Amino acid sequence: MTRIAELELITHIADLGSLTAAAKALDWSPAAASAALKRLEAEWGVAVFVRSTRSLRLSAEGERLMPHVRQALLAMGQARAAAQPHRAALRGELQISMPSDLGRHVLLPWLETFQQRHPQLALRLHLADHNADLMRVPVDIAIRYGAPADSAQVALPLMPDNHRVLVASPAYLARHGMPTRAQDLMEHEALRFMLGGEVPKAWRLQIDGQWVDVPVRGSRSANDGEVVKRWALAGLGVAHKSWLDVSAELAAGQLVRVNPAWRGEPAPLHLVLPGRRQITPAARALRDWLQQQLAALTAGVRA
Repeated sequence: MTRIAELELITHIADLGSLTAAAKALDWSPAAASAALKRLEAEWGVAVFVRSTRSLRLSAEGERLMPHVRQALLAMGQARAAAQPHRAALRGELQISMPSDLGRHVLLPWLETFQQRHPQLALRLHLADHNADLMRVPVDIAIRYGAPADSAQVALPLMPDNHRVLVASPAYLARHGMPTRAQDLMEHEALRFMLGGEVPKAWRLQIDGQWVDVPVRGSRSANDGEVVKRWALAGLGVAHKSWLDVSAELAAGQLVRVNPAWRGEPAPLHLVLPGRRQITPAARALRDWLQQQLAALTAGVRA
């Protein structure tokens, strides 16, 4: 009989493209993960993944099955959430660091509901667009784009397939036109996000199946992601933003994709902890809750 843990395993493998990475994220040994995958494929009678010496990807059968697997996990997550009040209460305090734009406009309402479900758990939120050093500052959890450079830290996937998109307001594009070639971006005002005090001189985009660094220029840059989005909403230029940061504005028509055939660089979202000892019941509950909300958000967009 298929177990929920095995369904979680194959979704992580599909998202991360690696059995080893999926095993690490779920705190499994690679051998146990490999055995579980073989057992599941034998039970279902299909090869969910196509394997080679260097890569692992979903098979045609896996592509067909994966939406049903994700829907089953979402339903189970909702069932667990409904039963949560009857479980042992979570207590203590969680210090959580997160990006400013994502925190204010996406995560904050979800965290409010999470805290209402766990009234004995105190949340302390740190909103900033620089990555806090988890070994030096009093932060239990960091919600971050990208995987941590420190191999000692634990990165639990929240939304591995998130990526950046080029966006602008309809009014801006009506005035300046839609760029159709990469070099056209040099004629547009680039609203740039500074990380580490550096203003990017190019944006990495996938155009016609190839990744290229496209030069950009402009007179506006900020180290706050929300400021960059406000400039875009005001019709002042083109921004290169995480899809999560602008999903609501895209759905409302306040922003539109600039040349939707172009794909921005990956921006996977992780829940990062200093080490495995910090994977507490509260941290696991928070990870599960955020995964449920993100799955519901993306399902609503696809629908």
